[in-house]
Amino acid sequence: MSDLPRKAVTRTAKLAALPLGFAGRATWGLGKRIGGKSAEIVGRELQQRTAEQLFKVLGELKGGAMKFGQAMSVFESALPEEVAGPYRAALTKLQEAAPPMPTRTVHAVLAERLGEDWRELFLEFEDKPAAAASIGQVHRAVWADGRDVAVKVQYPGAGEALLSDLNQLGRFARVLGPLIPGMDIKPLIAELRDRVSEELDYDLEAQAQRAHAEEFADDPDVIVPDVVHQCEQILVTEWIDGVPLADVITDGSQEERDRAGQLLARFLFSGPARTGLLHADPHPGNFRLLQGEKGEWQLGVLDFGTVDRLPGGLPPTIGRSLRMTVEGQADAVYEMLCEEGFVKDSVDLEPEAVLDYLLPIIEPALADEFTFTRGWMRSQATRVADPRSPAHQLGKRLNLPPSYLLIHRVTLSTIGVLCQLGATVRMRDELEEWVPGFLPDEPAEQEEQQDPADGQELDGAAAEA
Repeated sequence: MSDLPRKAVTRTAKLAALPLGFAGRATWGLGKRIGGKSAEIVGRELQQRTAEQLFKVLGELKGGAMKFGQAMSVFESALPEEVAGPYRAALTKLQEAAPPMPTRTVHAVLAERLGEDWRELFLEFEDKPAAAASIGQVHRAVWADGRDVAVKVQYPGAGEALLSDLNQLGRFARVLGPLIPGMDIKPLIAELRDRVSEELDYDLEAQAQRAHAEEFADDPDVIVPDVVHQCEQILVTEWIDGVPLADVITDGSQEERDRAGQLLARFLFSGPARTGLLHADPHPGNFRLLQGEKGEWQLGVLDFGTVDRLPGGLPPTIGRSLRMTVEGQADAVYEMLCEEGFVKDSVDLEPEAVLDYLLPIIEPALADEFTFTRGWMRSQATRVADPRSPAHQLGKRLNLPPSYLLIHRVTLSTIGVLCQLGATVRMRDELEEWVPGFLPDEPAEQEEQQDPADGQELDGAAAEA
């Protein structure tokens, strides 16, 4: 058996063992309760053990398994605080680190893609990776012209690993669902799987990064490293230092948290308006907090492997529906959601009930500034995840058109990161500046959208976009 098939069998076996491990711990938990421990204590221990096993496996496997873990990591703030600690520690590891590939493999890829004399392109090249992620790892180097650069090297067989992992995870999505309250796992896995080819294409990533680097070149708030060289499986970009956002979350001052949160919201809302692209992978591992020459905090942005192409910026429907919800225009909001396919023709809902469902979600847009907290995130997750709640029942009947799917995930992910930061953000300022239709005097011509009949059923929080 060749090395690649052997590794594939090992990966599949590890992932397939996860549901068995969950079942085994459930049996262990039952035994503990029979032995006299309270259900609350046993439940806490059970969730901790489950988290430790799940994210240990995901981190070891890289590929689609780690990609899925990273996507989930921004939602740990939705967990009850008494069990969030183990998740937080395990998930944070997934945001930036994975076991590196052997140096000889790195050199072989570089020789194959850059030529046998690849070392002549660099003044220095560090064999030890600076970071290792889901489909590739990054090495620090000095380009021939003296620039410090980051060299991203794609793992051999990354595509097969991505698809295999995501297909395997999709088979037991129902088992994973309860790990993050209010989050529908199945559409997340399907969306990650649908974008595998884009994620692997470093040419597309280089195009997206160049577009952002050009647009934000003179921006005082956002730093995007430019692309230095790109070829198949290799992407070389300018190096930027700074504090990883994961470290700001754990150790940053309140000033740093607030500034990071404001800049994150600004970048993600302004990107589509300025470049026609939405950075669609907003987990903390992809951002840095830097200090400029005058001591001002700036946001460094990395990894443009996943973007949503929005040539006209964000759809005006988003801004208009947000504004009308804030203004309490229940009938107008409901009519717009029906027109855009968020409510199926076969479903009849009360406009006031829809407004009651949406208002808590857009609470950050109501105030001049809003403090995102884990407690607020948990309250929203509980509201839409409890099968007995009206919000849950209504959310089950809403529909998400395909053209909004990635926008929805980015929105939820960004909110998750802001809650991890505990940041106070002037969200309304960013909406007014960058979201078409949010201000009533803006021309808000409706963009052509995909057929809403192709929408996707959503659970709870998945209707929030």
